[in-house]
Amino acid sequence: MTRTKNAGVARQQGFTLIELMVVVAIAAVLATIMTSSYQSQVRKSRRTEARMAVLDLASREERFLSTANTYTKTTTDVGYSGPFPVTVGAGYYTLTINTPDPVFVAAGGKTPSYIITATAIGQQLKDTQCRTFTVTQLGTQAATDAGGADSTATCWN
Repeated sequence: MTRTKNAGVARQQGFTLIELMVVVAIAAVLATIMTSSYQSQVRKSRRTEARMAVLDLASREERFLSTANTYTKTTTDVGYSGPFPVTVGAGYYTLTINTPDPVFVAAGGKTPSYIITATAIGQQLKDTQCRTFTVTQLGTQAATDAGGADSTATCWN
């Protein structure tokens, strides 16, 4: 019995370096897209913290008004420690309050007034769409982007 050599080409096993590099490149592109999308969602979730802090301080101011017949600039009067601006939540926004609200007074308003502003700090400054959140004693909500343009519809919804 004689043995014959296999005349065919040897069968390849595994992946070539080129195939492996294509897979790595695709994975890198997907990881980059996913990371930026994730960071965007994290910034959006932090906006909720700012909105809640502004509304909470507005509620505290209204409670103070009911007993003192005026609004306050003093943080301890509304349950905070230290002077304004106060860093809230996880440290991505600061709260400030102007009492009386200069815009309200300039428009002829005579009653007590305030404007509360939450301003992004630190990593949240990368959120160029919703940089500040404000609320007044009338319940008027507003927001601005990094350029100072009105972004209320986007940021408060």
